[in-house]
Amino acid sequence: MNKRFISLILAVVMVMGLTLPSYAEEAYSSPKKDSAQLQYQDMLMLFLLPHIDEAVRGHYIHTLKEQPLVYPYFVDVTEVKRVNGFRGFHFIITLEANPTVGPHISVGKDRLVFEVAPTIPGGMVKLVEYKHLKTYELPPHWQNIVK
Repeated sequence: MNKRFISLILAVVMVMGLTLPSYAEEAYSSPKKDSAQLQYQDMLMLFLLPHIDEAVRGHYIHTLKEQPLVYPYFVDVTEVKRVNGFRGFHFIITLEANPTVGPHISVGKDRLVFEVAPTIPGGMVKLVEYKHLKTYELPPHWQNIVK
């Protein structure tokens, strides 16, 4: 009788636990529908992604044997400043990126500041600042890529 009662209690607790809301998605919420602003941000990411990848490679080459990738949907534009006023084409763009390895395992969080202007030689883009904000612990089966 005692085993049945405990089994019943455990079953009820497990079923009730399954109905609790999950907040896992809130850690990184992706937009639910398209907008003009999102389209502009996505176009900007396509333009800046090679420069972001180069900067991230330069940072993580000292700590990881496998170079992380930056996916455009793991980059947030946190600030855009127009340097020389209305309709000027000189910008300072601040981004936060979450580089990943393997099956989207985040290795860290980084802030990158780019200057974008037609007067910058060699492609209009210059990395102004790179700041590593946070390092994430890799799972045990990915520890072998840490230098």
